[in-house]
Amino acid sequence: MSDLLTTVQRVPSTTDVARRVADLVLEHCSTGDDTDATVGFLRAWADRGDAAAATGNGSGRATTLEPAIHRLGLARDEIDLVMLAGLADEHEGLAATFRALHPLGEPRPTAGLAALLLGGGPDDRARLRTLLTSAAVSRQGLLRLSEQGSFFERSMLLAEGLWEALHGYDAWPTDLPRVPLGPPPPGLEGWLGQPDVVPSVEMVRADGRATILIVHEDRSVCLARAAALAAAAGRPAVAASVGTADRARLEQLGIHAAVRGAVPVVVAVTAPEEPVVEPTLPDLPGVFIVCAAPGTVRAAPDRALLLPPVRAVASLDQQAAWSRAVPRLAARALELATRHPLDPALTAQLASDLSAVGGEVDLAGVSRLVRARAASSLPTGATLDDPAVPWDHVVLPAESGLRLRDAVARVAHQDTVLEAWGLRRRANAVPGARLLLTGPPGTGKSLAAAAVATALATSLLVIDVSRIVSKWLGETEKNLAAVFDAAERTQAVLLLDEADALFGTRTEISDAHDRYANLETAYLLQRLERFEGVVILTTNLRANIDVAFIRRMDFVIDFPLPDQRGRADIWAGHLPHDRLADDVDIDVLSRLYAVPGAWIRNAVINAAYTAASGDSPVHMDHLVAAMRREFAKAGLPFPGEPLRRQP
Repeated sequence: MSDLLTTVQRVPSTTDVARRVADLVLEHCSTGDDTDATVGFLRAWADRGDAAAATGNGSGRATTLEPAIHRLGLARDEIDLVMLAGLADEHEGLAATFRALHPLGEPRPTAGLAALLLGGGPDDRARLRTLLTSAAVSRQGLLRLSEQGSFFERSMLLAEGLWEALHGYDAWPTDLPRVPLGPPPPGLEGWLGQPDVVPSVEMVRADGRATILIVHEDRSVCLARAAALAAAAGRPAVAASVGTADRARLEQLGIHAAVRGAVPVVVAVTAPEEPVVEPTLPDLPGVFIVCAAPGTVRAAPDRALLLPPVRAVASLDQQAAWSRAVPRLAARALELATRHPLDPALTAQLASDLSAVGGEVDLAGVSRLVRARAASSLPTGATLDDPAVPWDHVVLPAESGLRLRDAVARVAHQDTVLEAWGLRRRANAVPGARLLLTGPPGTGKSLAAAAVATALATSLLVIDVSRIVSKWLGETEKNLAAVFDAAERTQAVLLLDEADALFGTRTEISDAHDRYANLETAYLLQRLERFEGVVILTTNLRANIDVAFIRRMDFVIDFPLPDQRGRADIWAGHLPHDRLADDVDIDVLSRLYAVPGAWIRNAVINAAYTAASGDSPVHMDHLVAAMRREFAKAGLPFPGEPLRRQP
């Protein structure tokens, strides 16, 4: 420790090292014009550097090793090696000097020259081996030897960009993907003050040896939390996208953060086939913040772990975020926060979208931008639509129709019930509504979902379940998390059509496939309970749905085959009445063909095309022929043609 304290008081400069190299050249090289010229250049360069530093007229930037010494715990000998290795980049004349001294002609100082700098004796050479193989300066990745030559012939190389960074320039390794990390967005002040987040702020401030793991499906949310922790602790932060098993790049990030006095933020990259990885964090002191998707990273055993929860911020914080993002609508921040309860990180992103749009923006315009941004990050198999289906297009028994309207009313009054009446706190109730629509194919379940979205004046997020499910472990959950998050951001109605594959009855575990299928089911149960929006599941057979899911449904609505009156209403709702021939009899069609509404819709469309191709109105024959094709598609016997009216 005393050696370290001494180095803090007097950090050697590049000019100090240049003079020591001059002394070594004079001592160990044969005398002559070349030696005299080399020594003269080194000392003259050092004198000019000292004079410029004394007058403040130097064109270069002074090295800033003090933060790195404190952070990395470098001893005096290690600092000497760093200064020697970086000296070649100070002046082309210095590089030429090292090239002349190098047995392989490289413009870098060798390990042999470093051994002479340390004293040159056998003990000094042994100490150098230790420094370059196992001391902090090598163990932490600051300094390494080239691969060519024997040990003492090899060049000493600093980590890429380190020398420039030590001079105060914002140099960065070319193969380390840097992630922009701006100031934290407004709206996270309340989160930072939560009791289970405060210890993380204190750990960053103290720069203790620990990992702070921030877990969320959305990378931008993780980064905003990381930036907020660093800012609250009064420290800068730098971030990079790194594979959690990529030790070399993790070392680069840690080093460049250290010389800047910054907090390193690891944006974890993991492969789908390797979903849970323990970060191989370098042997660097200080805190690391790791941003990761759920279930992809576990904490390293050699560091303390803090896990600040990334929960939704309070309504007042959301309002503050909206007020800053859309100043022109600050008076309506509460309405915006209610309509789009976004994380402050996502609200801040919309500020740039609004700037690009320009002009006056109203609430509807903000909602369109929210939907557009959400649609850009949807996984394959998810589409965001804006339906326009009025209630009268949905033909249902009175009780089923009433339940659908009850679901819409539930959303309209949730602020009163949950907040004003306190049921969120008392009963642990969550906003939104969960609906299960059951019934045979073609009975209007998807149409009803579109009608619910229309009544709520929002979008419909339709999920193709077959394309969401992945063979890679953890990918199905990742895709579903993206879908649920997008639905919450946009307040879109989430439709999981024919959801039996996801919400089906759990099986006995007979192999690994069964085990992971049950894990997916467990994840869905948890996510469904937390979902703060309207989600609609449809199934053709209620018995296929796991009872655990049914218990979590707020509404279970049956969609039976329509009766004759219902079929007549469906025929009437679809037929083009101004293009109907006089022989069309809706009562006859509805009585003779006991079919689902989807069949009627298909028959009307096909009959209309047939009539249009013959430039005639839609006749009864057109409709009967179209219905015959519907029965043929289903492989069912055709009931026959209606009796013809007598002329």
